[in-house]
Amino acid sequence: MLTVEYSNQALKFFKRMDKALCERLLKKIEGLRNNPFPEDVKKVEGYKEKIYRVRVGDYRILYEVDRSKNFLGIVKIDHRGRAY
Repeated sequence: MLTVEYSNQALKFFKRMDKALCERLLKKIEGLRNNPFPEDVKKVEGYKEKIYRVRVGDYRILYEVDRSKNFLGIVKIDHRGRAY
């Protein structure tokens, strides 16, 4: 299981969203800890690092994985129109 670290943007997003959405997002992130590359994951182009995205309704979770450090970094969470 990977260790999850959140960016400042992701933490701010959780503070301003309603509880139901936060629970859905946290459930998806918990799934990513066990399997960081589910079927619905896509690689995001335009970043130096390998950034992946996964959908949660109209929201996107952008994250990076470093298996050598046992690390899952949540880079950004936002509405699909503003996520990229």
